[in-house]
Amino acid sequence: MSTIESTESVELVDGVLKITVATDAAGTSLSGDAMAEGADALHAVNSGDVTVGAVLLVGSGPNFCAGGNVRAFAGAPDRGAFVRDVAEAFHRFVLELSSVTVPVVAGVHGWAAGAGMSLVCHTDVAIGSRATKLRPAYPGIGFTPDGGLTWTLPRIVGSARARDILLNDSILNGEEAVRLGILSRLVGDDIIASEAERLARTFAAGATAAFAGAKALLARSETSTLTEQLEAEAASISAAADSRTGREGVDAFVEKRRPDFS
Repeated sequence: MSTIESTESVELVDGVLKITVATDAAGTSLSGDAMAEGADALHAVNSGDVTVGAVLLVGSGPNFCAGGNVRAFAGAPDRGAFVRDVAEAFHRFVLELSSVTVPVVAGVHGWAAGAGMSLVCHTDVAIGSRATKLRPAYPGIGFTPDGGLTWTLPRIVGSARARDILLNDSILNGEEAVRLGILSRLVGDDIIASEAERLARTFAAGATAAFAGAKALLARSETSTLTEQLEAEAASISAAADSRTGREGVDAFVEKRRPDFS
């Protein structure tokens, strides 16, 4: 098995792959280093070279991620080519993130704008506070969305509401984001990071095989008929019952003890 070398952007501790997507540098805009290093780390997970139990996305500084580095866009001699390169690097990260079978958690403090909002929409559980704000931000600089936002947002809030949010460049507060299903829950602003890390560690110590199975079923449900989905669920739960994880879970329940999924 390979290991993941810790950097400012990527760290693997106690089964949790922590990726810091934005820092104070460049005003908490999306970090190119984090996207490159994060994509490499996620690829190692997806290829089976590294085992993790959860992925945690965080930002350091006042915001989760305030979007792309607009000043860098402005300074590029060929803006179209520069932005295309940035988008492709971002999309490589997004594709690797969307392929992981373990739970993906985000601690969303401050702003999640532009690329930051796109990332939030790719997570399984996103924790924020009443002070958290999400905004597409792309129309404000005359850009169209990237990072899969036009794919994820309609699936979360419905196509009509997604059009409203994207075209009006709506600012969503924490409470509205939870109501729409973009954020999963709200906690105190001062404990977003600790609660997100606690949850990621809980996932990493849990039934990771069952989580992977549930995520696989959820992924196929968008294009499956009910009959197809029921058959997939029957096959999956049968396989789980015969797996090491399933046997341990059932045995622990019967024996009235805490299961050991390690």
